[in-house]
Amino acid sequence: MTHLPTSEAVTGTGDRSRPRAALPALCATQITSWGIVYYAFPVLNPRITADTGWSATTTTGAFSAALIVSALAGIPVGRILDRRGPRTVMTVGSILGVTAVLALAYAPNLAVFTAAWLLAGLAMAATFYQPAFAAVTRWWGEDRVRALTVVTLAGGLASTVFAPLTAALAEHLSWRHTYALLALILALVTVPAHALALRAPWPPLPTHTKQHAGDSKTVARSRPFLTLAAALTLNGFATFAVVIALVPLLTERGMSPTAAAWALGLGGAGQTLGRALYSALVRRTSVTTRTVALIVAGGATTESLAVTPGPYPLLVLLSVIAGMVRGNLTLLQATAVTERWGATHYGTLSGLLAAPVTIAGALAPFAGAALAAALGGYPALFWVLAGVSLGAGLLAAVSSRR
Repeated sequence: MTHLPTSEAVTGTGDRSRPRAALPALCATQITSWGIVYYAFPVLNPRITADTGWSATTTTGAFSAALIVSALAGIPVGRILDRRGPRTVMTVGSILGVTAVLALAYAPNLAVFTAAWLLAGLAMAATFYQPAFAAVTRWWGEDRVRALTVVTLAGGLASTVFAPLTAALAEHLSWRHTYALLALILALVTVPAHALALRAPWPPLPTHTKQHAGDSKTVARSRPFLTLAAALTLNGFATFAVVIALVPLLTERGMSPTAAAWALGLGGAGQTLGRALYSALVRRTSVTTRTVALIVAGGATTESLAVTPGPYPLLVLLSVIAGMVRGNLTLLQATAVTERWGATHYGTLSGLLAAPVTIAGALAPFAGAALAAALGGYPALFWVLAGVSLGAGLLAAVSSRR
């Protein structure tokens, strides 16, 4: 067995070999899980409501409820990950995800449709970024930023691959048959990948990081943690609302649903491009500076989408730039705990940090649709969301004050 450097032993990788297949497997499963469980919904929802007669408010509310379940479940999932590792959690989560998507496909009524989304929320908590980040952080130690970047580069392609694919399938199949086919893809990719590629021994908890700041309860109650959580929560609300509202914004401006789906998908390509630049940003900025800069930049792109009526190529370019900022924000949140408090309680603290962000993201689609209706359209909504991001940037600026 190869003995790793001391720096890696300190962060928890010890002298255990990293699982060679884990990184490519996590890349594949993040693309597939996000693409099918999350990004397929905004593409299919107009067809769902047209076919069933259910209102967009109720279907979006069910989707939002799934995200709330994901946020709440993410806290105990984080504790389990710290103790036991990702294999069982992510494999079971994949099976739940397949079951949930099949239940969506064959839901006979709104109650079953909603229950299926609640089950999907459990699957999200066990398969999306948080468990993948916990796995990479423990196994890769001091090299975690590179590995996290690789995983999020792949994850950024989820909308690029699955938003257009879902739209193309829906042109030839019903939304139910589209979801059924997507469930098959989810099963074939994620279940075996998580079960077979995440089998390496789980390293012990790191205990001597230079950033160690006490037990998880002390950190979670500290002013810097709470202020950072508030900033990320506000920004998360704005970011999730923009993603879900982009398609209706563009269709309101005369674009076809397929063209709007392509714009959303190319925004995912922008996330991949942005994440490729994150390591350079880390080398050149302090953690507070890049946190504030990225949040404010996100608000600026939202404002640009609010004031730009067209043409379509320009709106696509803005979507790509917004995606670049989102891509960096994902890595920013993935490394927020280790950069400030070390890796000892990463799963627990990241679960606590992500919970309010995810809840805000869960409320964002419902609240965004309601605000757009009250404000008279999606451009006005994007103005409000830009202001929310500005407020988040101000909170981030003071989060480092102890």
